[in-house]
Amino acid sequence: MRNSILLIALLLPGCQASPEKQEADSETDSTYVAAPDTASLPAPAEAPPALNQPDYDTAQWTDLAILDTSIFIDMRYATNNNFVQEKMYECGRCFLRPAAARAVAAAHRELQRQGLALKMLDCYRPRPVQWKLWEKVPDRRYVSDPRKGSMHNRGAAVDLTLADSTGRELDMGTPYDFFGPEAHPSYQALPDSVLANRALLRETMIRHGFRPIRTEWWHYSFGGKNYELSDMLWKCY
Repeated sequence: MRNSILLIALLLPGCQASPEKQEADSETDSTYVAAPDTASLPAPAEAPPALNQPDYDTAQWTDLAILDTSIFIDMRYATNNNFVQEKMYECGRCFLRPAAARAVAAAHRELQRQGLALKMLDCYRPRPVQWKLWEKVPDRRYVSDPRKGSMHNRGAAVDLTLADSTGRELDMGTPYDFFGPEAHPSYQALPDSVLANRALLRETMIRHGFRPIRTEWWHYSFGGKNYELSDMLWKCY
């Protein structure tokens, strides 16, 4: 009789299941949502590079404009203002081997004490650009054969001039890339002020480890190491 009463009570409306039963039922709730299929989702976007992160191998190269922002940069082969009258570089960035870049910066600081500055006209020249120049002017008197390469192609040569503190170039007797005896450092039929400017540039650069060449007052090669030829092309922004 007692068992019959308990059975009836369980079947009556309003009777509640035990807490243990409710907890067990919740694990199979029909509102459960399956996890999305991640294989069908697009791949996450690549993280952007960190701000101010160099875009070149800093063990091999130095961007002179970053090393010393007070040095004037006027890369002529990034313009039409050069002896081939054609733009050779996509943009003008002055790269050098780190030791050569530090030497240029030291020479610039010395000149700053006299109210002057360096203006860079050409620095590292990628060998693909050397080929383009050679195709236009295949004359070893003016353009190095890219198969042999030049100090520019190694990141160890600079073309540069003197400027005042505003960037105005000093008179050096001839324009940059002038091909004639007047551009030779030994040429003396020039005003004393021009000879003094050339001598100041020459003496300053030699003090900081650079060597002049016979035919161009603007060209100096950094000594001390034989760097490899390079095809590195810098990025433009």
